[in-house]
Amino acid sequence: MKIARVAAIPLRIPVNFEELGIDHPGYNSITHVEVETDTGLIGYGMTSITQARPVAETVNSVLGPEIVGLNALSHEEVWNRMYWKASPWGQTGYASHAISAIDIALWDIKGKANQQPVWQMLGGARSSLPIYATCGFSFLKDEEIVDVVKRVVRQGFKGVKLQVGRPGLGGGRNAPALNELVKSDIKRVRAIRSAIGPDIEIAIDAACRLDLPSARKLCQTLEEVDIAFFEEPIVQNDVRLMTELRRETSIPITAGQNEGLAYRFRDMLLAGAVDVIQPNAIITGGMTQCLRIAGMASAFNVPISNGGGAPLHNAHLQAGLSVGTAVEYQFNTVAAGQVLYGEKPGQTSGMMTMSDMPGFGLTPNPDVLKSARDNG
Repeated sequence: MKIARVAAIPLRIPVNFEELGIDHPGYNSITHVEVETDTGLIGYGMTSITQARPVAETVNSVLGPEIVGLNALSHEEVWNRMYWKASPWGQTGYASHAISAIDIALWDIKGKANQQPVWQMLGGARSSLPIYATCGFSFLKDEEIVDVVKRVVRQGFKGVKLQVGRPGLGGGRNAPALNELVKSDIKRVRAIRSAIGPDIEIAIDAACRLDLPSARKLCQTLEEVDIAFFEEPIVQNDVRLMTELRRETSIPITAGQNEGLAYRFRDMLLAGAVDVIQPNAIITGGMTQCLRIAGMASAFNVPISNGGGAPLHNAHLQAGLSVGTAVEYQFNTVAAGQVLYGEKPGQTSGMMTMSDMPGFGLTPNPDVLKSARDNG
């Protein structure tokens, strides 16, 4: 079964937050990838959390021509060819996104060819898994965020994640001072804990936007409200500084959703910088490299979890492997996935049940591929 065609389409998908009871229109940038075999079987992949057009160009002009003619089921061979074509000097960036999207499409083909869902092919560790909701967005006003989180809890979620430290170090010269951001975040988290009680898990996510003193202050102050985990607290996922922070706090530290190379996870594990690692299938080299990283985590007796959204794909990694734990219901990425695929993760009492559909069980809407195309 040979690869006959590889094509990428940059998309700018309109989304809103009606499910949270608020009107906040925006867009989600997604690169949709199709890999077709000489048997006519088509696999679909995607990547996000970056600009779609450069990734699509990397797929169409660099990686696609490199892998046409290779065996579509030989994911290790294809992955290595892509890596050495796009990242011969250890770069990540757009290359990692492009490799991830193609690799996901190949695993979709593999599942369809074997009439099995990807999670089952990976090992079938569990058919259902916890799903937590990222709903505490930084754009929400103080008076809105409590109502939004309470609404999400009423929907059955047992865990929520809140954005903190925004815009942080990436905010430019007119951004609020970090100490003021931290004070505001502390106030918001405390208000949410008071509103939803002790039984719902609360996690926080700084998206690599804080320095060590600011992250330390958040940890010291919020330990009393029982934080489930602190995701990517330190700028650049600085391993040395995360290790120092982890030694000082009882709050579990997690990181990795935007990392492109496996050695970064190795270094986190060796340093004891994290309690949980978060390889993200749509960015961290697809399923092929995420499997390698999960193997490292297992050797260190460290679990993996999903950060970075894309639950329709990442759930397969988390459900397939015994080292997997939970999946993230990121409301804006879920909304984009529902537009593109007509699907969104279902959950009952905070649990998501996996589908038995072959591959990832997703088919893009051809009308959306036309209407949402990002032509610049």
